[in-house]
Amino acid sequence: MIALAETAAAIAPLPPPTAARPRDALEVRLARHAGEVEAAQRLRYRVFYEEMTARPTPEMLAAGRDADRFDALCDHLLVLDTQRGDGPEAIIGTYRLLRRSVAEAHGGFYSADEFDLSALAAVPGESLELGRACVDARYRTRATMQRLWSGIARYVFAHDVRVMFGCASLPGTDTGAVAGLLSYLHRRHLAPPELRPCALPGRYVPMAQPGAAGAMPTDDAAALAGLPPLIKGYLRLGGFVGDGAVVDAQFGTIDVSIVVAVDRVTDKYFNHYRRRHAAE
Repeated sequence: MIALAETAAAIAPLPPPTAARPRDALEVRLARHAGEVEAAQRLRYRVFYEEMTARPTPEMLAAGRDADRFDALCDHLLVLDTQRGDGPEAIIGTYRLLRRSVAEAHGGFYSADEFDLSALAAVPGESLELGRACVDARYRTRATMQRLWSGIARYVFAHDVRVMFGCASLPGTDTGAVAGLLSYLHRRHLAPPELRPCALPGRYVPMAQPGAAGAMPTDDAAALAGLPPLIKGYLRLGGFVGDGAVVDAQFGTIDVSIVVAVDRVTDKYFNHYRRRHAAE
């Protein structure tokens, strides 16, 4: 599940970085202790369950946190506003990172519940599952996203990751309403066979749906403009989609599999982080 949405008013209102609140006030790093992971889980809960349409389990509702067994396996990338502090109170964005070398020792990847990842398993070297991305609405700026991507890039290079992947979401569960978007993704951005996850047989929804040509939007430019920002971001990186979509009833979304081969990523959007990492 990858989404950006507004957070509730539980965090004291503060404006995003401006001339008075510089971009340098934003720091990106991995979570250092359980308290920071719990703060990221609370942010995820506010985004997915209070503002979007996800349905919490009774345990999640009581705790006010989005949590599952994968949290203990993952590294949690955080963006912090250092003018608010240097701990849980400062967390304004997060991404969950799970390496294949860890996942294989603990039962597999989160997205394997929706997609057959066997094609990616055949790719040599380390791979990285990205998920549970959230940014506080007041910080949903280019600067914040650059901080997140710089953190992901440094992580990728530190662990020699060859492929990044995860689930990305379209809103709602009516596949007909987004038939044009699904058809566009399948037509223009389908992953090559050697990198192509496929929705599991029991959950598979065709992306090239009958009648999609007549569904809104009606052209590629409109379809691209209608995609959620993070999907567009992955496509700009040179990313692909897998074959088939999956309806996620709990989160109220339609999921597609996203794949980014690090060696194919466009220079403009990613490789400059490699140069920065090498210089540090």
